[in-house]
Amino acid sequence: MNIEKILDNIGAAYSSLSPECQREFIANTTTKTFKKGTVVVREGQYSKKGYLIVKGCSRAYYLKNGKDISDWFTFENQFMAPVVSFFSDKPSPHYVEFVEDSTVLEFTKDTVDSLSEKYHDFERLIGKVVTETMLGLCERLDTIQFSRADERYYQLLQIHPDITHRIPLTHIASYLGITLETLSRIRSAKVRI
Repeated sequence: MNIEKILDNIGAAYSSLSPECQREFIANTTTKTFKKGTVVVREGQYSKKGYLIVKGCSRAYYLKNGKDISDWFTFENQFMAPVVSFFSDKPSPHYVEFVEDSTVLEFTKDTVDSLSEKYHDFERLIGKVVTETMLGLCERLDTIQFSRADERYYQLLQIHPDITHRIPLTHIASYLGITLETLSRIRSAKVRI
């Protein structure tokens, strides 16, 4: 695994990091692997750990009246953290689960704070990651409120064309705010076209 190449990909997607910043970030991360289905944060837990996905994918979800509702997904070259707990001193309302066998760089909030203080390029990168996350959640809320179920599905496919090969359909349906049966009807209608 070439961590420098991974960080170059992150730089291309968000904001580039100086070689010194990259070295210090690498020195303060741990490479970890998680098996499919591993839950690293549970509702009510405090967690100051974040993950840069090298290979695999994860999801954040919550349970409402026993129902599993996916809130967001992350894939290669994206960051995953229990946002509420990571950025505040509150327990996480979400679970964080790896949906595929995954390799990640694990880091802490202290590392983010320290590198942001020391390197403006790291601070800029984190700002862009947080902004992208916030905009994605706003777009998802807008889509759920104002788009038909089939439109939501096709918009998701435009963003993540291979998502149905990587994420179980039950999780996709809950993310879209529809039932699995509705998603199946949408998918079968597309096949007939």
